[in-house]
Amino acid sequence: MQIPYELLLGWRYTRAGRSTRRNGFISFISGVSMLGIALGVAALIIVLSVMNGFQRDVTDRMLSVVSHIEIFSPDGQALPDVARTLREVRANPSVVGAAPFVASQALLARGEDMKGVIVRGIDPELEPQVTELAAALHDAQRLSLVAGERGVVLGSELALALGVVKGDKVTLGLPGMQVTPMGVLPRLVPVTVVGTFNSGHYEYDSTLALMHIADAQRIFRLEGPTGVRLKLKDLQQAPEVAQELKDSLSDRLVVRDWTRQNRTWFAAVQVEKRMMFIILTLIVAVAAFNLVSTLVMTVTDKRADIAILRTLGASPRSIMAIFVVQGAMVGVMGTLAGLALGLGVAFNIDVIVPAIEQLLHASFLPKDIYLISRMPSDPRQADILPITLISLALSFVATLYPSWHASRVNPAEALRYE
Repeated sequence: MQIPYELLLGWRYTRAGRSTRRNGFISFISGVSMLGIALGVAALIIVLSVMNGFQRDVTDRMLSVVSHIEIFSPDGQALPDVARTLREVRANPSVVGAAPFVASQALLARGEDMKGVIVRGIDPELEPQVTELAAALHDAQRLSLVAGERGVVLGSELALALGVVKGDKVTLGLPGMQVTPMGVLPRLVPVTVVGTFNSGHYEYDSTLALMHIADAQRIFRLEGPTGVRLKLKDLQQAPEVAQELKDSLSDRLVVRDWTRQNRTWFAAVQVEKRMMFIILTLIVAVAAFNLVSTLVMTVTDKRADIAILRTLGASPRSIMAIFVVQGAMVGVMGTLAGLALGLGVAFNIDVIVPAIEQLLHASFLPKDIYLISRMPSDPRQADILPITLISLALSFVATLYPSWHASRVNPAEALRYE
């Protein structure tokens, strides 16, 4: 099969340009355009992969503490009939686990140190069905939460901030006041630290305290659990299942899935990802449109060649195709190089970043700020494919005007001074 001469000439113009100083300069500009496209594509892939990895890791760690769906009373008080609620939610085929809980805010104090905490009362036997955190706790820690003993399991960062270890006594300051012979005083309850947990999510490790559900009900003066936590077969179906449960439950209860519990954070990540995509695409666009100047200079340099081709019978469309091929070759090679570089870095970022941190003696991700302490990466086809297509499309569009300009060259004018 004979290769079209437009393709051959376009490829020749792409790799040529060493014979004269001017041609060498044009080839240099072409190489810079190719490098710019490659770096832009690589930057897009790396940044979006890191953002995907960040979202995935934080979501996984968040879901180790947060259940897929929570059901609770609108007034925040005990459920009217927790047994019936458990029976109704377990009838849904998407639900694989259900457990009652009590949740309330309090202050935890030891000496002069005081921290605001979320106290979660759990059933040590049922909680592993709904959260990975409870399932990951050592049996000794989980079973140390015995009704009536007022034991608590603290997040590792919270225990560190208060300077407590297993066996230490701390004081729980509860909402409301109590009337005593000495007057109206804050409600203070002594509790014992029976263990610590580390979810890998700083927000929960620094604010969450677990205790037996019976103790939580008694301390907060509740008649029963304040809600029910559920685990689903597929966490991505949580919004749909939440709506199904809301429609099927006998009591008027609030049903909230995990996407709504932290929707501000998820929305912020999506906005950041979208803005980074736009900003870095502009970098690719700038590099791609450098092809315009490259091709314009090439057309000016090859006016005599264009005129000769026209006199030999080449049509304006063929002349245009030659320079489209030249620009497209630069765009394709730049895009492929950027794709290889971006994927190479994205798949090995867990090795590259620690090496750079060790070399610079710095930490890029303090866990108390970024929730995680290592650089994650999750390259996704849904991101990589649009990046590749956009880069190729921008490179192609950049070739249109110079190529059209080449097709308009008048052979007589071009050869007059040759």
